[in-house]
Amino acid sequence: MTTRDDVPAPLDPAPEPHTGLMGRFRNYFLTGLVVTGPIAITLYLVWWFVTWVDGVVRPFVPLAYRPETYLPYGVPGWGLIVAFFTLTLVGFLAANLIGRTLVDVGETFLGRIPAVRAIYRGLKQVFETLFSGKGSSFRKVGLVEFPSPGMWSIVLISQSPSEDIARSLPGQEEHVSVFLPCSPNPTTGFFFYVPKSKIIEVDLSAEDAATLIMSAGVVQPGSAPDPKKAAALAGMANAARIANASTLQPQPAKVE
Repeated sequence: MTTRDDVPAPLDPAPEPHTGLMGRFRNYFLTGLVVTGPIAITLYLVWWFVTWVDGVVRPFVPLAYRPETYLPYGVPGWGLIVAFFTLTLVGFLAANLIGRTLVDVGETFLGRIPAVRAIYRGLKQVFETLFSGKGSSFRKVGLVEFPSPGMWSIVLISQSPSEDIARSLPGQEEHVSVFLPCSPNPTTGFFFYVPKSKIIEVDLSAEDAATLIMSAGVVQPGSAPDPKKAAALAGMANAARIANASTLQPQPAKVE
């Protein structure tokens, strides 16, 4: 016969980990920093770019066509809109016969100026390669053993060298030009030719490589968790915790 005194007392649930007041403030601060930091920096860069374009375009627009002439304040982004439509109009005019003729005349004129000719031709080739969508420069990412044996660096694979440079390079192996960005500023780096067999191509986009370089390895490609998967895992963990807590509490025995 079982009495009430023989019934074991229900087990207390596991105590929640105690976090001090300063620890909670620290966690809240870091969470707010992680959430607002990227947004604030992105908005700042966008605002800086829009303001810069407005400042470049404004001197070329007559006062009668400026919004601040009729409004007590300026209109942010107005210069960007003007620049967009202006470039589109220039592209439209350059696509027809008269526009191509004018472009050829301008290129011929610039080609006769020794100091300007090299700069213009170099910049034109760079813009045509980057924005034409036909080239393959900087679309492949690879690894090169640099700066010493056993140390590997991420490089962006560019074009093969010209025939004159290829003949001057030692050996019979094919070379490829690569750009090695520096961390944390990927706009600076090293450009060099390397044998094609010395490059290990990796399945990584140029954007992911830039993120990896700018973060100095802190943000690894594919390490960002999926919010939906994280929410699902959190729900499963919560359900499992509730189920385990209910099984730990024994049912009271019946008294006969």
